[in-house]
Amino acid sequence: MAEPVRMCVGCREHAPKKELIRIVRTPAGDIVADARGKTPGRGAYICRKASCLQKARKSRALERMLEASISPETYEALAAAVEASDG
Repeated sequence: MAEPVRMCVGCREHAPKKELIRIVRTPAGDIVADARGKTPGRGAYICRKASCLQKARKSRALERMLEASISPETYEALAAAVEASDG
């Protein structure tokens, strides 16, 4: 069985799901980085690079995919999660 492939909302490149970070809008409306990939809610995927998160923020692609506005504080938390997972 082939590994699932997802598209990064920042650079729009396709990559195996395991290589990307899932960002989720939970049913409560919170936006969080989902390390396990199992959190319920609407999700979008992003590469493990700060530049992809910056592109997604500038183009508002992440907000469109999650159908929610994202505060600067939330972007900072997402940037920390991306930085922590980069390796």
